[in-house]
Amino acid sequence: SDRLLLAMKGADPELKEKFFKNMSKRASEMMRDDLESLGPTKLSDVEGAQKDILQAARKLADEGKINLGGGGEQFV
Repeated sequence: SDRLLLAMKGADPELKEKFFKNMSKRASEMMRDDLESLGPTKLSDVEGAQKDILQAARKLADEGKINLGGGGEQFV
């Protein structure tokens, strides 16, 4: 999605790598190419896209579809 691509543009390299490692090789290469071809982008647009992605992740977590972790609670 364009919003995801825009959000990734402002992400730190370590986060990008974690994301790419969880994608297929082909999808990862395509996204890397798309990121490289993105021209200069307004910081406010990048931050807005990151906010949208975070809201979507929180919604999925609230629905029990994903676990965002960081709760400090251990599971056994």
